[in-house]
Amino acid sequence: MRWFILRRGTSAFIVSQAFECVDEELNHGGVMIQQKFLAWCVHLYTASGFVAAAGMAVLIVRGGDASFRWAFALMLVATFIDSTDGWLARRARVKEVLPNFDGSTLDNLVDFHTYTTLPLLLVWRAGILPEGQQWWLLLPLLASAYGFSQTSAKTKDGFFLGFPSYWNIVAFYLYVLRLPTAVSLALLILVALLTFIPLKYLYPSQGGPFSRLTILLGSIWTVLLLMILWRWEDEPRTLIMLSLVFPLYYMFISWGLSLWLWRTKRSAAVS
Repeated sequence: MRWFILRRGTSAFIVSQAFECVDEELNHGGVMIQQKFLAWCVHLYTASGFVAAAGMAVLIVRGGDASFRWAFALMLVATFIDSTDGWLARRARVKEVLPNFDGSTLDNLVDFHTYTTLPLLLVWRAGILPEGQQWWLLLPLLASAYGFSQTSAKTKDGFFLGFPSYWNIVAFYLYVLRLPTAVSLALLILVALLTFIPLKYLYPSQGGPFSRLTILLGSIWTVLLLMILWRWEDEPRTLIMLSLVFPLYYMFISWGLSLWLWRTKRSAAVS
């Protein structure tokens, strides 16, 4: 009798443990499904930059001041997506959850269009360079391809190495400032060449030097750009000139910091 009771008790215990294991597996499976869903949502968010890119392409081909205005607005949207998808990817741990899908490749595909090819297409379509000089646009196009292909384009200490292909910003200011052709061409060539010079540029989303200040100033700059786009037909020259402060801050701080880091490294090597 005792043996029978013991056997029944043992069987009940085994069944109970089995149900607990199944329940744990189901809970674990549910968590994994949720994590994968969130990871795919982040990738879809990154891919939405292609939707913005498609809209830009249509507007640029259509041409005209009003179309260019909305193309620049979509460039701003694409930049916002690019500025936030990395944080979301880290929060969702997409590399761990979806190891067979490379979000970095997707991000680079979107960025090459929204930061390089489409802004340069707008420069061509808007006639910023006259016929006979438009072939110079191949230089920033190829320079950007070189920059995107560099394995060291993003350094471990939180910088971009070489000009980080912000051709959307270059295109915006070339269009709204209406600079003389010679000045526009010189700027395009100069900035393209900066891609090949291994200076370090701020990468605020990676928490490098001046990241908080840069994010703050970048947020103010974004508001100024929105105001410019809102008052586009009034040609708000004051707002345009005021908005130039941030790009100039970014470039000069990056160059100054690069020089300081180079001198520090050189002094350490000599001593």
